[in-house]
Amino acid sequence: MTCRVMLISPAISAALREARFDDECPLDAAGLRLARSAAGSLPAPDQALASPTVRCRETATALGLDAVAEPELAGLDVGRWRGATLAEVSAGEPEAVGRWLADPASAPHGGESVRALCERVAKWLEAAAGSGTGRIVAVVEPEIVRAGVVRALGAPESAFWRVDVPPLTATEFSGRAGRWNVRVGRALGE
Repeated sequence: MTCRVMLISPAISAALREARFDDECPLDAAGLRLARSAAGSLPAPDQALASPTVRCRETATALGLDAVAEPELAGLDVGRWRGATLAEVSAGEPEAVGRWLADPASAPHGGESVRALCERVAKWLEAAAGSGTGRIVAVVEPEIVRAGVVRALGAPESAFWRVDVPPLTATEFSGRAGRWNVRVGRALGE
């Protein structure tokens, strides 16, 4: 049976505008307005999920989804960098940031590595494929979308940082465990 998974990136928030590692910042007024205007543009899901972050849950609600928070779809744990901007961390720990961006197994922040995130998302996708759920729509942090694309395409983990995920875009996976087709970056409402 073919599984269909649509991962939607959250609407814009102050944290996204500032390139800030998530600090449970809610959507800003513009993000909320855009998400509400995209409501009704999604196919009816058999299951609606969301990353447990505030901005993902708020985006799901604004899109009209009755989404359940899914811990396996939580964003990358950046440990002590949470709440700081990339510029702030780069100024204070330039070698650590360089290591983190170059080596997918590195986690100098004390959190989760990109490799571990990609493995977690791959396991979730495989479980989704085997669940027989049908169409799954999930509002997730951009890094979850990146990890899904990397794993679905069999790309090296070093490609993780080369996948751009704009706010309020849908990335669709169709197929079954071990074989996925990917449609990337469709703006909601199109």
